[in-house]
Amino acid sequence: MNFAETLKLALSAIWAHKLRSFLTLLGMIIGVTAFMVVLSLLQGFNTYVDEKIAGIGSNSFTVRRFSFEDFKDTDTAAAAQRRNKDLTFDEMEFIRERAQLIDKSGAKANPNTRSVERNGEVLQDVTIDGAEPVIGEIEKLDIAEGRYFSDSENNNSMRVAFIGSEIAKKLFPFGSAIGEEFTIQGIPYRVIGVQVEKGTIFGQPQDVFVQLPIKTYGANFGGLTRSRGLYFVATSKSDELFKDAVEEARTLIRIKRKLAFGEKDNFGILTPDAIAGLRDSILGPTFIVILAVPAIALLVGAIVIMNIMLVAVTERTKEIGIRKSLGARQSDILKQFLLESATLSAIGGIIGLVLAELLGFIISAFLLKTVIPWYAAVISIGVSAFVGALAGLFPAWKAARLDPIEALRAE
Repeated sequence: MNFAETLKLALSAIWAHKLRSFLTLLGMIIGVTAFMVVLSLLQGFNTYVDEKIAGIGSNSFTVRRFSFEDFKDTDTAAAAQRRNKDLTFDEMEFIRERAQLIDKSGAKANPNTRSVERNGEVLQDVTIDGAEPVIGEIEKLDIAEGRYFSDSENNNSMRVAFIGSEIAKKLFPFGSAIGEEFTIQGIPYRVIGVQVEKGTIFGQPQDVFVQLPIKTYGANFGGLTRSRGLYFVATSKSDELFKDAVEEARTLIRIKRKLAFGEKDNFGILTPDAIAGLRDSILGPTFIVILAVPAIALLVGAIVIMNIMLVAVTERTKEIGIRKSLGARQSDILKQFLLESATLSAIGGIIGLVLAELLGFIISAFLLKTVIPWYAAVISIGVSAFVGALAGLFPAWKAARLDPIEALRAE
């Protein structure tokens, strides 16, 4: 019996018991759907982190008051709070004057949240931060309208603002925001630029922010210390010099802070590799644990398929006897039931994959853009069929070994 004929028999048997086949597949469908949704979320998060790293450039790094290692436990965090001092403009200038491998460097200030108001329209919990003009070049900001800050605006602490697209839509719904004013704590600011819309990530909007010249931010929000403390963003002159540029920055800050040889850094340097490493260290074990849960559903689905195939063998004993009496070999019967089991499971995998895609569209709209790699889709269907074949192995073997005479006597 050729493959096409065997497949036709398998599909006919599945179609003859549509409701039973569907109920049999529920475990497989749920398992594949859960597995692919979780995988797509993890892939989407990895893609988001990689895009963020690519957006600021692979040769970009930041200098902050703390490093990732400063928060590995409560004692370490408490010690870092005592040891690590706020970064200062003097240190930024020290790096700029002496660095040979750093291309661009600029200071930013940690954000706070405030209410933003215009003509009675109030937006709550808007992220407000400050930045030097060079940050626009370093971070390669996409500007929808207007421009970024100039050096003179920063040096003179002018009340100008670069805002997110959502702020522009809500405060200035009937025209361009450029040149218009809004207030923060009663102080007016003039809009000079609007960023291209970024959407949301993990349900958090990326377009609800106001960025001010850093000296304006410091003057109007209580100084650049603690929750509004400085951090530095810098780029190397080339990708090949990146590691040396990072070490140059570390050395210069240690010199400026007069740290002795062997004394621990009282600041942190964050690189793209460090961010990716942190992501992998967090998601690595989590990835295995999370994917193990839907795998249990696949196992349950396989057990259900095995049970139903055993029932099918019992129900079709006479059919098997007739086929054997007409010349069907044990291998033909074995292939028929194995293919039927594998086809049944593969159909469940396809339905699960379709449901995962539909859920992915919903998740992408409200939480995070999900990604299902093409190879994962192919593998999921292949694994479903393989699991189904394994589940049907014993029932198929049992059917193939039936004595044709005894089978013909079955009612």
